[in-house]
Amino acid sequence: PIASVLAEQADKISRPWLNPVTLDLSAPLTPDAIATLAVVNNPDLKAARARAGVSDAQVFAAGLLPDPNVSLGANKVLAGPDPFLDLANALSFDINALRTRGVTREKAKANARQVRLDLAWLEWQTAGQARIQAVRLQSLEAQLALAGQSAESQQWLFERTREAAARGDVSGDRLQTARVAALDAQSKLRTVQTDLATARSELSKLLGLPPGALPQLAPVALPEPPPQTDVLFDLARADRTDLQALQAGYAAQEAAVHKAVLDQFPTLNLTVNANRDSAGNTLAGPAVDFTLPLWNRNRGGIAVERATRAALKAEYDARLFQARADIVAAEAGLALAFRQRADAQKGLPTLQTYSRASRRAAERGDLSQETAIAAEQALRDRLMQIAQSEQAIREQMIALELLTGTPREAWKP
Repeated sequence: PIASVLAEQADKISRPWLNPVTLDLSAPLTPDAIATLAVVNNPDLKAARARAGVSDAQVFAAGLLPDPNVSLGANKVLAGPDPFLDLANALSFDINALRTRGVTREKAKANARQVRLDLAWLEWQTAGQARIQAVRLQSLEAQLALAGQSAESQQWLFERTREAAARGDVSGDRLQTARVAALDAQSKLRTVQTDLATARSELSKLLGLPPGALPQLAPVALPEPPPQTDVLFDLARADRTDLQALQAGYAAQEAAVHKAVLDQFPTLNLTVNANRDSAGNTLAGPAVDFTLPLWNRNRGGIAVERATRAALKAEYDARLFQARADIVAAEAGLALAFRQRADAQKGLPTLQTYSRASRRAAERGDLSQETAIAAEQALRDRLMQIAQSEQAIREQMIALELLTGTPREAWKP
């Protein structure tokens, strides 16, 4: 039932950076399916979407006019010749609300837009983090197999060396070297196991799934190198919703400054009075009360709003500067990972050939088992380097997508 509900919700979700997918938890999840599941089922996003509804209600409230005030009074003549009750009635209306209604509604709309854009940015980041954890999990599973083989091989070699040392066939130095190699292999295995458990836990939380309920993951192809920094920065400046949210916040603050300027003018209240005194005289007439702007004139409020507007402008500029710096750093990390992968692959065929030849020679008795194990370990170390560099490439590429606010399918070649 849960899977069918999630599939139905996924069909209804629509985001410009999400390709339409049919969510099937029984099949391996593609990157788009992982992103969709994170957007649909992440608990933090569900709460954020519920909070976003408050801003829409605030826009509605900002457009409402204040209710008029009505006052009624009656006084009975206790002593005197007049026979009637003294009646007093008043109907008053706050004129200031009409004057500031436009800017108040404009500010509420801008705030609501900022909330929606912040929510879109949170969804984009959450989906990207889920994809990062997914590729990390897949890479660590491959590394776990290599680390397990290395730990098993080094432990076997250590036990054989210990037996030989007990017979006096090898020196203590060789035994110590084998022991250190076995301990190092076990340490690397435990590190990969810990990282893998952490990745599984993080992915489960991001997808809103209980522990141990992770579906299978589809393999992810290795991406191509990204475009130049200027291209990516232009995309970030145009498409990042957090920058658009800051712009909406600036627009809301501009409206707040406008309202503060309007508040420096006299406050107006219009009242219509209707009275009948105890002698039977009927009286009617308007009354206006207002504040004289002699000393205050809301200068403090205007100064605060203008300073806040300047702070928002500075925050936007700082965010823009940080975005470019992060893109440059991510591209540098990607370039380094691509170079490391290329360097690791250069001698890979030679190591593979030497490892197979050493194993065949050891099985024939032409070469020692220790030499064959060392050749196989050298190959596994190289494969581990390649796996780690490919993991860095995939993670850094997704991070670069997050920094630009745009999926890499939309990047210019």
